Amino acid sequence: MTGFGEPAEVLQVVECEDPAPRPGQVRVRMLASPINPSDVMTIRGTYGRRPSLPFTPGYEGVGVVEESGGGLLGALRRNKRVVVLNSITGNWAEQAVVPAQQVIPVPKSLSVEQAATFFINPVTAYVMVERVLEVPSGGWLLQTAAGSQLGRMVIRLGRRLGFRTINIVRRDEQVAELAALGGDHVLAFRAGEQPCEELAGLVEEITGGGVEFAIDAVGGPLGSAVVGCLGRGGRMLCYGTLDERPLEVPPRVLMSQDARVEGFWLGPWMASRGLLAKLKLIKTVAGLVSDGVLESEIGETFPLERVVEAVAASETTGRAGKVLLKIEA
Repeated sequence: MTGFGEPAEVLQVVECEDPAPRPGQVRVRMLASPINPSDVMTIRGTYGRRPSLPFTPGYEGVGVVEESGGGLLGALRRNKRVVVLNSITGNWAEQAVVPAQQVIPVPKSLSVEQAATFFINPVTAYVMVERVLEVPSGGWLLQTAAGSQLGRMVIRLGRRLGFRTINIVRRDEQVAELAALGGDHVLAFRAGEQPCEELAGLVEEITGGGVEFAIDAVGGPLGSAVVGCLGRGGRMLCYGTLDERPLEVPPRVLMSQDARVEGFWLGPWMASRGLLAKLKLIKTVAGLVSDGVLESEIGETFPLERVVEAVAASETTGRAGKVLLKIEA
């Protein structure tokens, strides 16, 4: 893409020579890459960062390291199947060149589809609830966008780790579905149509004092309503901006409850961890993916040349599963 805008207008597939890695980099033959909301927001220019143009989208994916530009880490990664975190050159390509520290080997037990979707949702879900919030067994966690792939993972994590979930959705038909998945309480709430106090009252009734932990992928009026659901000492992580409107939070709500609202972005969190810590995290999350706890539901798959159709499919309301670009058969 050479400009920001609607995907159908700015995305195009072009032929390029295979890029050559520089020292400290590796060249990865890409196998598959999902289409995430962060990718689409970047294409439109509304994400938290605007890359330099021209730009290839695709923040995560899986591939095989075929060439190293030099360095011990690159040599160790050669011929390994790896997950690729790529905010520089993009993964929606047959070949991608990235720093060697941004590719991490994944177990052979994971399918290409699960390896391609390994990072942004599974790792984010696990890190937020286990490493950042440290939600204890028996504790209450409230989440918005609970019907998303990440939201479903959090529900399953709650069943595995013993914490309880309050799950906010927009569509009534999702209530029974997420309850059957294991959500302890599923509430259909439409911010802007219903007063914030209504949600706070429901949460107060469920928990007997407000929630201690919350994660919000939406922002705007719904995120603001969730802040009002925090109990004393409560913490809320903002990890998405599906609604681009800002939070509106009266300072007294935070003051009276000694509550905190924090941001979470996986990239900087991972960058602050050493290689050994990353490898241990990968092993833990891979086990949870294999057990089905952090497994991604895969919906439609498209070849790279149909990327515009794939992006449109990813934004279809009520779609089932993550849309995937299968770059190599």
